[in-house]
Amino acid sequence: MLYCLLDGHARTGTELAILAEVSPSTASVHLARLVQHQLVTVQSQGRHRYVSLAGASVARALEALTVVAGTGAQFVPNTPMHLRSARTCYDHMAGHVAVLLRQRFEDLQWILAHKRGGNYELTQTGSKALVAIGIDVQTARAQRRRFAYACVDWSERSPHIAGALGRALLDAALKQKWFVRDLDSRALTPTALGRRHLNARFGLKI
Repeated sequence: MLYCLLDGHARTGTELAILAEVSPSTASVHLARLVQHQLVTVQSQGRHRYVSLAGASVARALEALTVVAGTGAQFVPNTPMHLRSARTCYDHMAGHVAVLLRQRFEDLQWILAHKRGGNYELTQTGSKALVAIGIDVQTARAQRRRFAYACVDWSERSPHIAGALGRALLDAALKQKWFVRDLDSRALTPTALGRRHLNARFGLKI
């Protein structure tokens, strides 16, 4: 049920029971425990009660657990291709494309990785470049949360950008229709416009 909420969308207890293939009463017991341990929040609206992850820290823990569970002598991705390519990770972009973008931002010296803490620093050149492609850097900096940090991608085993900057990047990608959300999963599907943009700007052929 927690992994079903990783796309950042709220769901009812009935929906989570169906997704988890358990009875509504069983789901209710589990949800009560999850609320007790502050892993999810519940918001009432009319006759419905909507369940959401308690925050980005819970999403990071779930991603980290998936990485740990998949460790072995040799990593072989078994993630479905439509999720491995591009998807949401709570409120930012994950998957192969997100990792390639992070690598490209580093190559262009738009971001600098700190050795301690996993944070990224946005350079002056990077700030101007991101604003030029429609990313709201100023609003991202004003948020009371970590600005940019490395989130290890569970399907790629390499970092993508999380934090306020990661969310701003996803928001811009959706607003400018580089990607469209899958209604039934966390998958992000690149549009023809998005493919052209990523190729022209960053040399990414997806």
